[in-house]
Amino acid sequence: MKTIEKKFLLPFCLVTVLFLLWGIANNMTDTLLSAFKRIMSMSDTQTSLIQFAFYGSYFCFALPAALYIRKFSYKSGVILGLGLYAAGAILFFPAAKVASYGFYLAAIYILAGGCSILETTANPYILSMGAPETATRRLNIAQSFNPLGSITGILLSQYFILGELSSASAAERAAMSPEQLEAMQAHELGAVTGTYMTLGFVLLAILVVMLLVKMPEGGDSGQGERLGTIFRRLFANKTYAGGVVAQFFYVGAQIGVWSFTIRLVMQELGILEAKAASIYLASIICFSAARFVFTWLMKWVKPARLLLWAAAADILLCLLVFLCKGTGWPCVIALIAVSFFMSLMFPTIYGIALDGVGENDAKIGASGLIMAILGGALLTPLQGKVSDLFGVNASYLVPLVCFIVVLLYARTVVHNCVEKIR
Repeated sequence: MKTIEKKFLLPFCLVTVLFLLWGIANNMTDTLLSAFKRIMSMSDTQTSLIQFAFYGSYFCFALPAALYIRKFSYKSGVILGLGLYAAGAILFFPAAKVASYGFYLAAIYILAGGCSILETTANPYILSMGAPETATRRLNIAQSFNPLGSITGILLSQYFILGELSSASAAERAAMSPEQLEAMQAHELGAVTGTYMTLGFVLLAILVVMLLVKMPEGGDSGQGERLGTIFRRLFANKTYAGGVVAQFFYVGAQIGVWSFTIRLVMQELGILEAKAASIYLASIICFSAARFVFTWLMKWVKPARLLLWAAAADILLCLLVFLCKGTGWPCVIALIAVSFFMSLMFPTIYGIALDGVGENDAKIGASGLIMAILGGALLTPLQGKVSDLFGVNASYLVPLVCFIVVLLYARTVVHNCVEKIR
């Protein structure tokens, strides 16, 4: 059975581009924590508000996005998502003019709202493009391009944002005159703004292309059904309900692992942000390569079993990051390996949770799984607080706990599959 049928090939390719686009936003945002920590001399807890704004927006926009595409079409969701994404990126310009952290958070919130709509639209759209039996593998193929966007985002941040930061420490900045500090911050914030505004104009160009291309509408025959009825049906499905919980903790783990990677590498290797971003890039490259590897392995191994093995590996690796404090490269290598095993988790949890729910319920069910991205908003500040109190290595005990939840979900799904066979 073909994973992607010929009639869906062009729509599949075009929608897959969206996975790359929100990957750029996700990982540029991760590097902003290190950028604002230096520019404005902030604590880890303060900079983690960037992730709170980003992933909090995901939570707020996901359900309205599902209702929107349910009423109209998948294509309309794509257009709306690209528009908000571009608007948020362009709003970095006025944020820089007033040098307001709060304004930047507002721009990030709007940008992330667009990404939330794109994810809520694209994931079930991909699942619908072919046979249900190949849906999870099809989604893993599309999601394999998300890390390529992540790599692009890191490279943009490394060379155009982090590379423009002064090496002056918080103490050195405090000793500067107001004029000197303002001039330095203006240059650094200008680098942030210019990068995001350029991305915004690229997104507007892509939006125009999407408007001109004919795509399957993906109409919804169940529009008259009450929302509450659909949610009751979905959450009566234990695989779906457990998937939402697992996704909440997985996203919290992923965002936490990546948000503090640069901080940990700087500490372990004694280097500055721009060089530490190269190690972060290596993590994302491993993540990207592993997603292709795991997608290939799904030809022979059930997705839930691979999820179980990957969660167990990441539990061990996070423990090593904690225990190997001050060892330099051994600690950093363990951290990079965490990304390798994280790679299959999001699309696999997503695909398993929506398996068999039907296309109409999948549109609303998708919003629940995207709302679960709230884990990145709530658990990253918790990890930031642990980092401020006990050190960045100790903060990786937070994602360790998250991976335990993923492991328990995978074990339950594997057990249920075995019972069905019996």
